[in-house]
Amino acid sequence: MTVSPDIRLVEETGSTNADCAAAIRAGAGWGDGQWLVARCQTAGRGRQGREWFDGAGNFRGSCAVKLGESDPPPASLSFVAALAVRDAAVETLGEGADLVLKWPNDVLLHGGKLSGILLEMVSGHVVVGIGVNLASAPTLPDRKTAAIADVAAPPVIEDFAASLAHHLARRLGDWRAQGLGTTLSQFLAASNHAHGSPLTVHDSDGSQLSGSFAGLDESDGALRLRLADGSERVIRAGDIA
Repeated sequence: MTVSPDIRLVEETGSTNADCAAAIRAGAGWGDGQWLVARCQTAGRGRQGREWFDGAGNFRGSCAVKLGESDPPPASLSFVAALAVRDAAVETLGEGADLVLKWPNDVLLHGGKLSGILLEMVSGHVVVGIGVNLASAPTLPDRKTAAIADVAAPPVIEDFAASLAHHLARRLGDWRAQGLGTTLSQFLAASNHAHGSPLTVHDSDGSQLSGSFAGLDESDGALRLRLADGSERVIRAGDIA
């Protein structure tokens, strides 16, 4: 089913990211800005190998971004995607909704994790996989979760897909035309990170660091953590508690 010229909707697949990646590798004409959206995903993945919850009525889809020579670092697309998810959620819930961003790419609704974003490099493209809890959210032992349905009637998948595609295209345009600095400023303006606020970071190697927020690195958006001794640690992969 075609929702729009750039959005293809299927009833079920293993992973929209895997399908997009396979199409790109096969030279099957998967273009910049094209989306694959699935009503049901049987092998969805989150960051750091986590399984992604696949509740009925939720959004799960992937978009291809073809990288240009002058584009900012590919990993910084996580900020672009998080901003676009927040934009689409605001369109559904209204400007007064309690939606904030958390490094590196979490969108929180009333403090609960609303979405998941996974980036994968494939043959000069980045496949941006996005899952959003529209109708329901999983119960997780280590974090609070949330769904659009907790506070309002959830949008149908087709409508949310069209909204998200529009906002991602707009945010991508800013990322390319205005540079990473603008995207990082917009991310921080919508985030819960105040300069000097205490943070505990779970690094990708399993270690845990505590300190205070010292900003984002202007070159790639890495987290700058000021430690108790005054030194700074730059973290490019991890989760904030």
